[in-house]
Amino acid sequence: MVRKIFMMLLLFGLPFSTPWKEEDNEASKKQKNVIFMVMDGTNADVITLARHYKGEPLALDSILTGGVQTYSYQSAITDSAAAASAMATGHKTLKDYIGMVPYQDTDGKIRGRPVATIMEAAKAKGLATGIVATSPVQHATPAAFSSHTMSRDNMHEIGQQQAHQNIDILLGGGKKYAFVNENRDIRMVQTKSELQKAKENELYGFFAEEDMAYDLDRPTLNPEQPSLVDMTKKALGALSNHPKGFFLFIEGSKVDYAAHKNDPVGMISEVLAFDAAVKEALAFAKKHRNTLLIAVADHGNSGLTMGNEQTDETYAETPAEKFVAPLKKASLTVTGAVSQLKHDRSNLEEVLHLYGLDNLSQSNIKKIKESKDIEKELVTLMAERAHLGFTTRGHSGEDVFLYAYGPKKPTGLINNTDLPAKVVGHLELGPLSEFTKKSFIPAQQYYENKGYETRSERKANSGDVFIARKGTTVVEYPANQNKRKINGREEKLPGIVVFNGHTFWIPK
Repeated sequence: MVRKIFMMLLLFGLPFSTPWKEEDNEASKKQKNVIFMVMDGTNADVITLARHYKGEPLALDSILTGGVQTYSYQSAITDSAAAASAMATGHKTLKDYIGMVPYQDTDGKIRGRPVATIMEAAKAKGLATGIVATSPVQHATPAAFSSHTMSRDNMHEIGQQQAHQNIDILLGGGKKYAFVNENRDIRMVQTKSELQKAKENELYGFFAEEDMAYDLDRPTLNPEQPSLVDMTKKALGALSNHPKGFFLFIEGSKVDYAAHKNDPVGMISEVLAFDAAVKEALAFAKKHRNTLLIAVADHGNSGLTMGNEQTDETYAETPAEKFVAPLKKASLTVTGAVSQLKHDRSNLEEVLHLYGLDNLSQSNIKKIKESKDIEKELVTLMAERAHLGFTTRGHSGEDVFLYAYGPKKPTGLINNTDLPAKVVGHLELGPLSEFTKKSFIPAQQYYENKGYETRSERKANSGDVFIARKGTTVVEYPANQNKRKINGREEKLPGIVVFNGHTFWIPK
């Protein structure tokens, strides 16, 4: 009888079976949205470990649809720049290249040329755009969706381009590299409180000079910073008001940071923080049915395994609690714990306790106290206690999980270069190759064909500038900005000017 009643409730669709009311108004039907989420440097075992640590399913679990191949143009193991560029442009590329692909320049050398990103195409069509990250927003992955440079290390250059890309929402770390476009009236915030109070639909927030705090550390060490889910909520709320829809990029950046340190506590902290943001995005997508949600790792990192040499003979008898119990003792990540260490290391045992390491022998404590790399000593001990293995402190080349929800969602085992086509198809943006042709024209060729003399120079106030002269007409294009000057009169451009150190590209 109970089963019969339950089936009737499902059949007739009573309210509790649909937690969000679907938006039916005409405005919502015209909107088309994409939420593109990346957890940087995340391999399969840390997802499993995080699920055991949480003790219940992840939000990600309900939208698992396949896998993604991550190799780059030149390597079986990619870096974040090449991986993100592939997901943003549909092109494999070289290590460190941001939004660029290799080609032979006019002087015979191999350099990068810009190719359009899905974010740029969305903006050109009139959609709102946004970036949320816990790294500097100028870091490799968010940079690849919003800028073009031959090196991910050119973070000031990336910051300048982002400022001139007319991005509506920009939230994360990277205050050190941020620029302000003097032609835009953007609300700027620096704390969680300011973010929560802000009502504007165009909003920039830089909450740390470099990367933001690990989620586990934030409440204790950096409570003035918002969480990833705080930033996600604010971005979705602001962008949802746009009549044509939006493209929002969200990165849980610091799984990768922790993985490079082989810190399982930090890795779990950031997977769970990302999963909370996915839960928020998924709720939004279920309410706004024209929303495509994609969540994916850009590559693996660290080769984390549940099981190591200690479990060679005991793995069949080792419950999940044996892996997670030591990790749950930590109240801070290894970075957070060691940040509390006094210069003379007199409070070492307190720091060890913060990282969940207790009952150590005096010889162990003495070894740690004398170590040149205390973080490495601590994570090694933690891995031993939690029966975890690590194969590297660098990236790894495995396929990663693909998660998706909504119309035209990607499924199956695909390549990272296949993802932009899904976004383009849903948002009806047209071929990215055609948008590239309009957005990045070789400046020298274009103007010399019109009879201009051309040159470039570096100016103190505006950096590298392309200059074309014909008679009394002088046209100037400063690199990394969306403007030009004709005889000193400034004009706004529909895109940014890109310079690779030898060649300028300008928008049509």
